[in-house]
Order: sequence, then structure tokens, then C-alpha cells
Amino acid sequence: MPMITLTVNGRDHQLDVEADETLLSVLRDRLKITSLKDACSGQGQCGCCLALIGGRPSKTCTVKATALRGRPIVTLEGVDAAERRLYADAFQAAAGVQCGFCTPGLVVRIKALTDAGDATDRQEIAAALDGHLCRCTGYKKVIDAVELIRDVKAGVKPHPQPMTDGGVGRPVERFRGGDLALGDRPFLADIDVPGLLHGAFVLSPYARARVNSIDLSKALAHPGVVRIATAGDVPGDRWVGQIRKDWPVFVAVGEEVRYVGDVIAAVAAETPRAARAAAALVAVDYTLLEPTLSPEEALKPGARQVNPRQPNLLSETVIERGDVEAALAASAHVVSGRWQTQRIEHLFLEPEAALAVPLEDGRLHLYSQGQGVFEDRKAVAGVLGEPVDNIFVELVPTGGAFGGKEDMTVQAQTAVLARLTGRPVRLVLSREESVRVHPKRHPMAMTYAVGCDAEGRITAAKIDILGDSGCYASVGDKVLERAAGHACGPYRVPALSIHSIAAYTNNPPCGAMRGFGVNQTSFAMEGCLDLLAEKVGIDGWEMRWRNGVRIGDVFSSGQILEKSVGLEKSLIAVKDAYYAAKAAGKAVGIACAVKNSGIGNGALEWGKCRLEIEAEDRIGLHIGFTEMGQGLLTICAQSAAEVTGLPSSIFVPQVNSRFDVGVGQTTGSRGTLLAGNAVIKAAKALRAALDEGKTPKDLVGEVFAGDILIDDTTAPGQLKNGKIKTHTAFGWATQVIVLDDSGRVDKVIAAHDVGKALNPKLAEGQLEGAVHMGLGYALTEQLPCKDGMPVTANVREIGVLRASDMPEVEVILIEEHEPEGPFGAKGIGEIGLVPTAGAVASALAAFDGVRRTVLPMIDSPAARALSVGLDPDLDRSDWH
Repeated sequence: MPMITLTVNGRDHQLDVEADETLLSVLRDRLKITSLKDACSGQGQCGCCLALIGGRPSKTCTVKATALRGRPIVTLEGVDAAERRLYADAFQAAAGVQCGFCTPGLVVRIKALTDAGDATDRQEIAAALDGHLCRCTGYKKVIDAVELIRDVKAGVKPHPQPMTDGGVGRPVERFRGGDLALGDRPFLADIDVPGLLHGAFVLSPYARARVNSIDLSKALAHPGVVRIATAGDVPGDRWVGQIRKDWPVFVAVGEEVRYVGDVIAAVAAETPRAARAAAALVAVDYTLLEPTLSPEEALKPGARQVNPRQPNLLSETVIERGDVEAALAASAHVVSGRWQTQRIEHLFLEPEAALAVPLEDGRLHLYSQGQGVFEDRKAVAGVLGEPVDNIFVELVPTGGAFGGKEDMTVQAQTAVLARLTGRPVRLVLSREESVRVHPKRHPMAMTYAVGCDAEGRITAAKIDILGDSGCYASVGDKVLERAAGHACGPYRVPALSIHSIAAYTNNPPCGAMRGFGVNQTSFAMEGCLDLLAEKVGIDGWEMRWRNGVRIGDVFSSGQILEKSVGLEKSLIAVKDAYYAAKAAGKAVGIACAVKNSGIGNGALEWGKCRLEIEAEDRIGLHIGFTEMGQGLLTICAQSAAEVTGLPSSIFVPQVNSRFDVGVGQTTGSRGTLLAGNAVIKAAKALRAALDEGKTPKDLVGEVFAGDILIDDTTAPGQLKNGKIKTHTAFGWATQVIVLDDSGRVDKVIAAHDVGKALNPKLAEGQLEGAVHMGLGYALTEQLPCKDGMPVTANVREIGVLRASDMPEVEVILIEEHEPEGPFGAKGIGEIGLVPTAGAVASALAAFDGVRRTVLPMIDSPAARALSVGLDPDLDRSDWH
């Protein structure tokens, strides 16, 4: 083991390192410098691990530590305090931070860029940032931050002053956003505790095989290994699942693996390298079996059962209204076709991780990054066979999720290892493991037939939807249920027949992802509207104007819309730009969207808040929902300030099990809706105490509670109080896509009804980031599988757009008051990408006359102009 001297942040360190050890590993694991993050596991494609090496921004995950003798290394920890403050404040003022996992790496690049005076215009800045991946922001506000930093350094602007306090409607800075920008707020992989062990998984390499034996002998003999867990070490229930317990945390000998992310064993060792080396030594004997790789095959009569706990037909949703066949027959125009959407990888920047720490009182402290930490707590307790109260759970900042961190991935196995060893254990997945393990966006095949009268008013729709849910249920049945309920988009359809099916296969599981089945059906329905508009002889805007729902209309699910329908306003907001682009001879496309806020469909939904007066200038704000970059904690503090009149900065949001505030998963665009209303209720109780003349100092030690329950929604096909109410609230939107003369996306105009913009800058950032994801979904993103294995885990090939790929994005916030939302707000986390693919397809059809019905549209000029994605000319004949 060679000894080297590294000069880091002005200090010399003599270290014994492995010959192949990366600089990133040495800095993080040995020197505990954690502003650098590991998102791509050595691919050198995310930019999260940047440091200045010899003054140049360099990726530390691809360079060996032994190659750096004598070259000075600077990380953000070594930057002057005043300069650090500039970066933090600029990102806060510009709202350029969301989850924050990628931001420290960006800041290192920006330091070098602005020190050199090279950030002269936005295009140049975007090109300079092309080596960085951000899944949250859409880059616009990151570039805004760069311009601020550049101008301050040039002396043409004063130091930015982010807004530190304020109630709703004001652009208050993100809670601890400055710490996130500098890498000072730890993520799970950054947390170090005494006696820490490191975990690693042994995953199945096959989509279907029988496990005949597991030989641990060589792995146990590897230096540094403390314990290896398999199915026989689980003291409680080995099966977990959000809705159905059909997913084992370990596959046992004699059982089948069902996908390439099934866990066979978990190693605990003294170092991450030892854990991974030992995991590679676990010898598993398999008998390979033929997998089921398509939902059509799974649903054939006599098909073998993929999952032992459920039939292959996971779910079936039927919605019918009127005589569809007669209405179609009487229609002046009918269009029909088959639309196909792809499997998508969430590619949140922070891979899955968990930390389990045994406590002296016998409890276990579980640090989780999940989207429902109280659900994690319940599941882990079940696996351990312990009471729920034995598990104290705490949410750690989550480096993106987008639905992909709802399911259990590493939490239970990490807890088992901690119990077996009696020591703290942290387990972090690599990027390849992350791609293999967590559920994806559903691929869907959708057959549509839609009719209209001679004036273009829709008469009927007949829709069949088939989704591949993979080998475990996750929330696949609810995704296909949501796809059915939104299958006609935001349009009046007098007669309809919708049939939606989710099926098991041996592909990776599919579950929640931003949009939750609605962006798939939106792509198909918007395509049908464009085809009908052509037959009628009207343009896309007019077709949508004639058919868009208003108050009093019936939604696809059967719910009569009684309030807060902002679709018409969103169409008006983009009208001038749409027609101006057409008049200029541009190829322009348009699509509208609707997305529920709140799970609905008969679910009981809780919002819970506890305001604990800890000191006269500190109030703990406890909620149960996850902050994953969307700004929920900031919104909650602003809401409490709005009601109480106290500064928002004294409210300290936190998510842990000190109080019973469990509310399920952070999903369905419901965090603001439910947490916001609960905060308002608790804050009103505190306000009443303040109105009695008491001060926060007088109230130290008191707790003010706010619990709200939504229990009036209806499941498909059911009534409550004589009516159908499938969802509490809906968001509405229209997006316009303008192409340039080469067919590349030049501009996106996104007009969205947000109910009330509780924090306008955060709302804009959410929608810009969603448009970024929507463009990738439309053009380049995909995760096909061959024999059940993803064909790539390469970050660039997965197809997420880079800064230089992004067009101009103009967000228009529309406020159509939602009476059931906090201060009139409704959720916006998902709807931002729902209409994007349909609008892009519309614009491309205007450009070259080709109506594209398969996503991603990789053959299009818009896709070929981008820098990411799989080669569109690859042979795909054996991909699923």
C-alpha cells in the first residue's frame, strides 16, 4: 500500500492508500471532506465530485490519488469565508438550489469560471456547466446564480441579499439552502458515527432463476468483514410492500429471484471497499429459468405466475359513461391509434442510502432519505419483528426522489445488519445498483379512438391502457388507476370507455414517478386532439379552447368540477405567443394538462403538524412529509409565519418520530396541500395563545397540534354523499413548444394554475425543473431492458438533458384560488411535465409532418440535436 502526501486546502496529509484508490474516496472516506458527492460511481459524468486540482476544476472520481503527489487540491471547505458566503447567498437569491446534491460541485465549477472572467453570457455559462447533471432545477436559476456571482466579482452589482423572512406569497430563501449549496448540510452518505460499519449488497444477476445455495465462506474470510446477512437472519416478516406485501427484502435459498435487483445477501464490514470486495466473493448457485418479459405474455391464458403472492393481473380499472360505440359511429370525425411510452429511470442524484444506529436504551435510530419515513419505520419494525416504538426514524436531506424513494430499498437490510452486529451500519448503493433496484416509470401501451363533431367538439373516447408493473406491485395498481382517471386529459368527453390494466413481469418493478401515469395518457390524448384538429380544419389552440373543461363540466373520472379550474386562463396566457410563433413561420406545438393534488380515489389522507416552542427564538415545526428539493419545509415555515405573525426564520422544520405525525408517502402532489393545512391549524392554536398576551418565551415547552383529515374522496365506480369526488383539487396547465429552423426545441412557454404561489421563486423553479424532465421524457430518456437487465446504467446514456441542451423556458404562474388548499394553493410538483411530450410531438408534426406515437422521439431532429441519450440507431429488437 503506497504512502503519499496530499496537499488539501493548504494542509499536507501523509496517507497510506490503495494503488487504485480514487481521490474522491481518499477525500471523503479518509479525510472526511464531504462537500464532494458521489452520484455516478466513477463514471465521471455528474460533476458532483469536483475539486480544484492545481487550480483547475477536476473530477475526483476518475483520478487515482497516487497520481496527485505535489499538486494542491482545494475543496469548498478551503475557500475563503467571504467568498463562500457569496456563493451561498447568490444561490439563495436566485433560487438555484433544490435538493442541493449537485450544487457543491457546480459551485466549484462556477468559482473557476467566474475567477477567470469567462462567464460572459448565458450560452457560454450553459456550455461550461455541461459536465454537470442537475435533475431538479432545469438549470435556468443555476445560470441566474452564476450571473449574480460574476457581476459581484466584477464589481457591477452588490452582494445579493436573499429574503430571510416572510409569509406566503414572498420569495423567502430555501430552508438551509445556503448550507446545501456549500455542501455543509450532510446527506446520508456524509454522516459519520463512532464504530460505523459499511454495508454492501449481493444482487441477483438474473431476471428469473432459482437460488439453490449461498456460500458465504470466502466472503466471511475477507479482511474487515464483520457479518453477512441472508434471508435466514431476518427475525420478523421478510416481505414488504406499500400496498401489497409481495416483495422480499432477501430472497431465500429454494426461492426464485424475480428481477435483477433482488437482494441475496448484505455484507457489513469495516470499510466500504472491504464490504464490496466481500460481496463479490459470495458464491450463489442458480438454476436459470425463463423470464416473463412483456405484460401481453403475462396475461395470456395459462401463463405462469410471476409473483407467488399475486396473480399476473395486478389491477384492472374500468370507467364507462354513455354509449361510446353509438357516439363514435355518429361522430363527424374519428381518429385512432396506438401510443407507446417507455420505461424511465428517476436518476435522482443521491443514490439510495440508510444508516441504522443501535441506541443504549435498546431502540434503533434509523436515518432515512425515503419519501415516507414513518412508513419506513413501520416496515423496518415488521422486518425486525419489533414494536414500532423501538425504531426512532429521522429524515435526512433527500438528494432528489421524484417518486423513486417511496419503496423500501436499503432501509430494512441496513437495520438487520445493525441488529446482528450491535454496531451502526450505513449502506449506500452505487449508481448501477440504484438503477437496478428501485421501481421505474411504467412503460404503457395505449390504444385510443376519439371522435368529434363537425365543429371539433369531442363526442366520445374509447381507451385501452396496458402497463408493465414489473415483478413487484409497488404502487403499480394506483398508477394505472390514475392513468385511467386522467385518460381524457382536461377535456369534456360526453361518452367514454376506459379500460386500464397493470400486469406483473420479470422486468424491474415500476411504481411512482413524477406524473404518476398521467403524462403517459396525456401524450396519447394530446396526439388525438391534434389529429382531430387537422380533420376539422382548425389549429391546436382553438381545438383545445373548444374542448377544455370549465366549472360545471364532468371530469373523466365522473367528478363534477365545482371549483378552481384554471385551464381557460392558462390557454389565454399562451395564446398570443402561440399565434405569434405561427405567424413567424415557426413550427409550434401545444398541449394542455390536468393533474390531481392529493391521492384521492377514496384514500384517507392525513396532514399533521406539531409546533414545539423550544426557545423564545426557536420553534420546532414537525411534519411527516419528505422534503426532497421541492421546497416543502420552506413553505411550511412561511405558512406558520403568515398565521402567527412571527418571523419565518424562527420556525425550524424537521421530520422525525419525536411526535406521531406519520402521514404516509410524500406523493400525489399533496405535501403542500396536507402539510400546509395542518401547519395552518397548529399555527392558529399558537396565534390564539399569542393573542392572549403570551410571548414565545412564556410558551417554552408547549406543543401546538394541527391534524387534518381528508375523507370525502371516492374510489372509482363509487359514490359518497350521492356524488363522485375522486380528488380534492386539480392543477391545470397549457404548454407551448416552439422549434427553431433546424427542428430543435427553441422555447417552452409553460402556463400553470398553481392556486396560490406560496413562494413564487420556488414555484417557478419546480416548474422549470419539471419541464426539463418532460423534455427528456419526450426526446431522449429511456431505460430499456434486455432479458430483464437495464441495457445501461450510464448516466449520459439514460438521457437526462444537460444545461446546453435546455431551451429558453418561460413560466407563467396563474392563481386560480383553491378553497380546499392552504391559502388557496394546490400542488404543482407533478403537473409540470404532464403536457410536455404532447406539445413536443405537436411541434414536430408541424415541423416535418410526421406524427410520432412512440416515446422517446429519438428519431426526431429535436432529439438528434441533443448531447445525451442512447444511440438511436442501435438494434432494439430484443429490448423490452
